[in-house]
Amino acid sequence: MSEVIRIKGMTRTYTIGDIEVLALRGIDLKVERGEYVAVMGPSGSGKSTLMNLIGCLDKPTSGTYELDGVDVSALDDTALAAVRLQKLGFIFQGFNLLARTSAVRNVALPLFYAGDPNREKKAIAALEEVGLGDRISHRPNELSGGQQQRVAIARALVNDPALILADEPTGNLDSTTAEGIMAVFERLNGGGRTVIMVTHDENVAHHAKRIVRLLDGVVVSDDSVTNRTV
Repeated sequence: MSEVIRIKGMTRTYTIGDIEVLALRGIDLKVERGEYVAVMGPSGSGKSTLMNLIGCLDKPTSGTYELDGVDVSALDDTALAAVRLQKLGFIFQGFNLLARTSAVRNVALPLFYAGDPNREKKAIAALEEVGLGDRISHRPNELSGGQQQRVAIARALVNDPALILADEPTGNLDSTTAEGIMAVFERLNGGGRTVIMVTHDENVAHHAKRIVRLLDGVVVSDDSVTNRTV
Protein backbone atom coordinates (compact mmCIF):
# COMPACT_ATOMS: atom_id res chain seq x y z
CA MET A 1 0.00 0.00 0.00
CA SER A 2 1.05 3.60 -0.56
CA GLU A 3 0.71 6.43 1.93
CA VAL A 4 -2.15 8.88 1.58
CA ILE A 5 -1.08 10.88 4.64
CA ARG A 6 2.40 11.49 6.02
CA ILE A 7 2.61 13.99 8.89
CA LYS A 8 5.86 14.74 10.68
CA GLY A 9 6.34 16.98 13.70
CA MET A 10 3.18 19.00 13.02
CA THR A 11 2.29 21.73 15.50
CA ARG A 12 -0.44 24.35 15.57
CA THR A 13 -0.36 27.40 17.82
CA TYR A 14 -3.19 29.93 18.11
CA THR A 15 -2.76 33.42 19.53
CA ILE A 16 -5.71 34.67 21.55
CA GLY A 17 -4.96 38.19 22.78
CA ASP A 18 -1.68 37.92 24.66
CA ILE A 19 -2.02 34.18 25.17
CA GLU A 20 -0.56 31.48 22.93
CA VAL A 21 -2.47 28.21 22.85
CA LEU A 22 -0.53 25.20 21.62
CA ALA A 23 -3.31 23.04 20.16
CA LEU A 24 -1.00 20.44 18.59
CA ARG A 25 2.41 19.73 20.10
CA GLY A 26 4.15 17.63 17.46
CA ILE A 27 2.03 15.09 15.61
CA ASP A 28 3.51 12.20 13.65
CA LEU A 29 0.95 10.20 11.66
CA LYS A 30 0.89 7.96 8.61
CA VAL A 31 -2.23 6.62 6.90
CA GLU A 32 -1.97 4.07 4.12
CA ARG A 33 -4.29 3.96 1.13
CA GLY A 34 -7.37 1.91 1.97
CA GLU A 35 -7.14 2.33 5.75
CA TYR A 36 -10.15 3.12 7.98
CA VAL A 37 -9.05 5.24 10.94
CA ALA A 38 -11.03 6.71 13.84
CA VAL A 39 -9.64 9.74 15.69
CA MET A 40 -10.76 10.12 19.30
CA GLY A 41 -10.00 12.35 22.27
CA PRO A 42 -11.72 14.52 24.89
CA SER A 43 -12.70 18.12 24.30
CA GLY A 44 -9.54 20.19 23.90
CA SER A 45 -7.39 17.22 22.89
CA GLY A 46 -6.63 18.66 19.46
CA LYS A 47 -8.67 16.29 17.31
CA SER A 48 -10.68 19.05 15.61
CA THR A 49 -7.48 21.01 14.95
CA LEU A 50 -5.88 17.89 13.48
CA MET A 51 -8.87 17.26 11.21
CA ASN A 52 -8.85 20.88 10.02
CA LEU A 53 -5.18 20.52 9.10
CA ILE A 54 -5.67 17.15 7.42
CA GLY A 55 -8.59 18.67 5.53
CA CYS A 56 -6.46 21.62 4.34
CA LEU A 57 -8.80 24.05 6.11
CA ASP A 58 -5.90 25.39 8.16
CA LYS A 59 -2.10 25.48 8.00
CA PRO A 60 0.37 24.03 10.52
CA THR A 61 2.60 26.34 12.52
CA SER A 62 5.49 23.95 11.99
CA GLY A 63 6.15 20.45 10.70
CA THR A 64 5.27 18.85 7.37
CA TYR A 65 2.14 17.32 5.87
CA GLU A 66 2.05 15.33 2.65
CA LEU A 67 -1.35 14.42 1.20
CA ASP A 68 -1.42 11.86 -1.59
CA GLY A 69 2.17 12.67 -2.47
CA VAL A 70 1.76 16.47 -2.36
CA ASP A 71 3.48 18.54 0.35
CA VAL A 72 0.63 20.85 1.36
CA SER A 73 2.37 22.35 4.42
CA ALA A 74 3.28 25.67 2.80
CA LEU A 75 0.65 26.01 0.04
CA ASP A 76 -1.24 29.29 -0.24
CA ASP A 77 -5.01 29.50 0.19
CA THR A 78 -5.75 29.17 -3.54
CA ALA A 79 -3.64 26.05 -3.86
CA LEU A 80 -5.19 24.57 -0.70
CA ALA A 81 -8.66 25.13 -2.14
CA ALA A 82 -7.63 23.20 -5.26
CA VAL A 83 -6.31 20.34 -3.10
CA ARG A 84 -9.58 20.20 -1.14
CA LEU A 85 -11.57 20.04 -4.35
CA GLN A 86 -9.42 17.40 -6.01
CA LYS A 87 -8.26 15.13 -3.20
CA LEU A 88 -10.69 15.37 -0.26
CA GLY A 89 -14.29 14.43 0.43
CA PHE A 90 -15.89 15.95 3.53
CA ILE A 91 -18.79 14.56 5.58
CA PHE A 92 -20.17 16.66 8.44
CA GLN A 93 -22.42 15.99 11.42
CA GLY A 94 -24.95 18.56 10.18
CA PHE A 95 -25.11 17.23 6.58
CA ASN A 96 -24.62 20.78 5.12
CA LEU A 97 -27.04 20.25 2.23
CA LEU A 98 -28.70 23.04 0.25
CA ALA A 99 -32.30 22.95 1.42
CA ARG A 100 -34.05 23.89 -1.84
CA THR A 101 -31.85 21.76 -4.07
CA SER A 102 -32.40 18.16 -5.19
CA ALA A 103 -30.19 15.34 -3.98
CA VAL A 104 -28.48 14.98 -7.35
CA ARG A 105 -27.65 18.70 -7.52
CA ASN A 106 -26.37 18.70 -3.94
CA VAL A 107 -24.08 15.82 -4.81
CA ALA A 108 -22.94 17.42 -8.06
CA LEU A 109 -21.92 20.69 -6.38
CA PRO A 110 -18.17 19.92 -6.06
CA LEU A 111 -18.08 18.96 -9.74
CA PHE A 112 -19.90 22.18 -10.65
CA TYR A 113 -17.06 24.17 -9.05
CA ALA A 114 -14.58 21.95 -10.88
CA GLY A 115 -16.33 22.61 -14.21
CA ASP A 116 -16.95 18.91 -14.88
CA PRO A 117 -19.38 18.51 -17.83
CA ASN A 118 -20.37 15.01 -16.65
CA ARG A 119 -21.33 16.10 -13.17
CA GLU A 120 -24.96 14.91 -13.25
CA LYS A 121 -24.03 11.43 -14.47
CA LYS A 122 -21.33 11.13 -11.81
CA ALA A 123 -23.68 12.45 -9.10
CA ILE A 124 -26.30 9.85 -9.96
CA ALA A 125 -23.66 7.12 -9.83
CA ALA A 126 -22.53 8.33 -6.38
CA LEU A 127 -26.12 8.33 -5.10
CA GLU A 128 -26.57 4.80 -6.42
CA GLU A 129 -23.38 3.80 -4.59
CA VAL A 130 -24.94 4.79 -1.25
CA GLY A 131 -28.33 3.25 -2.04
CA LEU A 132 -30.25 6.39 -3.03
CA GLY A 133 -30.64 5.87 -6.77
CA ASP A 134 -34.42 6.22 -6.34
CA ARG A 135 -34.17 9.54 -4.46
CA ILE A 136 -32.16 11.67 -6.87
CA SER A 137 -34.89 14.31 -7.33
CA HIS A 138 -35.84 14.59 -3.65
CA ARG A 139 -34.97 17.69 -1.64
CA PRO A 140 -33.48 17.37 1.86
CA ASN A 141 -36.83 18.05 3.57
CA GLU A 142 -38.24 15.05 1.70
CA LEU A 143 -35.55 12.74 3.08
CA SER A 144 -34.96 11.18 6.49
CA GLY A 145 -31.89 12.09 8.54
CA GLY A 146 -30.15 8.91 7.47
CA GLN A 147 -30.95 9.56 3.81
CA GLN A 148 -29.65 13.13 4.11
CA GLN A 149 -26.39 11.81 5.50
CA ARG A 150 -26.17 9.35 2.60
CA VAL A 151 -26.55 12.30 0.22
CA ALA A 152 -23.70 14.00 2.08
CA ILE A 153 -21.59 10.85 1.74
CA ALA A 154 -22.35 10.69 -1.99
CA ARG A 155 -21.27 14.33 -2.33
CA ALA A 156 -17.98 13.43 -0.63
CA LEU A 157 -17.45 10.56 -3.07
CA VAL A 158 -18.36 12.27 -6.30
CA ASN A 159 -14.91 13.69 -7.10
CA ASP A 160 -13.25 10.31 -6.37
CA PRO A 161 -11.11 11.74 -3.55
CA ALA A 162 -7.90 10.26 -2.20
CA LEU A 163 -9.32 10.62 1.30
CA ILE A 164 -12.76 10.80 2.93
CA LEU A 165 -12.92 12.89 6.13
CA ALA A 166 -15.97 12.34 8.35
CA ASP A 167 -16.55 14.61 11.37
CA GLU A 168 -18.99 12.98 13.84
CA PRO A 169 -21.01 11.54 10.91
CA THR A 170 -23.58 9.86 13.18
CA GLY A 171 -23.86 12.65 15.75
CA ASN A 172 -27.35 13.77 14.64
CA LEU A 173 -28.75 10.27 14.08
CA ASP A 174 -30.52 7.73 16.26
CA SER A 175 -28.67 4.49 16.97
CA THR A 176 -30.48 2.40 14.37
CA THR A 177 -29.94 4.96 11.60
CA ALA A 178 -26.33 5.40 12.72
CA GLU A 179 -25.70 1.67 12.25
CA GLY A 180 -26.96 1.97 8.68
CA ILE A 181 -24.57 4.84 8.00
CA MET A 182 -21.67 2.90 9.48
CA ALA A 183 -22.55 0.02 7.16
CA VAL A 184 -22.15 2.45 4.24
CA PHE A 185 -18.67 3.41 5.46
CA GLU A 186 -17.84 -0.28 5.82
CA ARG A 187 -18.79 -0.93 2.19
CA LEU A 188 -16.87 2.11 0.97
CA ASN A 189 -13.74 1.06 2.82
CA GLY A 190 -14.20 -2.50 1.62
CA GLY A 191 -14.15 -1.08 -1.90
CA GLY A 192 -10.77 0.55 -1.28
CA ARG A 193 -11.76 4.01 -0.01
CA THR A 194 -9.52 5.62 2.63
CA VAL A 195 -11.57 6.95 5.55
CA ILE A 196 -10.63 9.07 8.58
CA MET A 197 -13.45 9.68 11.04
CA VAL A 198 -13.58 11.86 14.14
CA THR A 199 -15.97 10.51 16.76
CA HIS A 200 -16.55 10.65 20.51
CA ASP A 201 -18.51 7.38 20.41
CA GLU A 202 -16.53 4.24 21.25
CA ASN A 203 -19.08 2.02 19.47
CA VAL A 204 -18.76 4.06 16.28
CA ALA A 205 -14.96 4.11 16.56
CA HIS A 206 -14.84 0.33 16.74
CA HIS A 207 -16.25 0.11 13.23
CA ALA A 208 -12.85 1.42 12.10
CA LYS A 209 -9.77 -0.76 11.75
CA ARG A 210 -7.50 1.58 13.70
CA ILE A 211 -8.04 4.10 16.51
CA VAL A 212 -5.76 7.11 17.06
CA ARG A 213 -6.28 8.79 20.44
CA LEU A 214 -5.19 12.36 21.20
CA LEU A 215 -4.67 14.08 24.54
CA ASP A 216 -3.33 17.60 25.08
CA GLY A 217 -2.23 17.93 21.46
CA VAL A 218 -0.25 14.71 21.16
CA VAL A 219 -0.97 11.16 20.01
CA VAL A 220 -1.16 8.99 23.13
CA SER A 221 -2.12 5.73 21.39
CA ASP A 222 -2.42 4.37 17.87
CA ASP A 223 -3.78 0.83 17.81
CA SER A 224 -5.40 -1.64 15.46
CA VAL A 225 -8.96 -2.58 16.40
CA THR A 226 -9.15 -6.25 17.33
CA ASN A 227 -12.82 -6.34 18.35
CA ARG A 228 -14.38 -4.50 15.41
CA THR A 229 -18.11 -3.81 15.21
CA VAL A 230 -19.27 -4.91 11.75
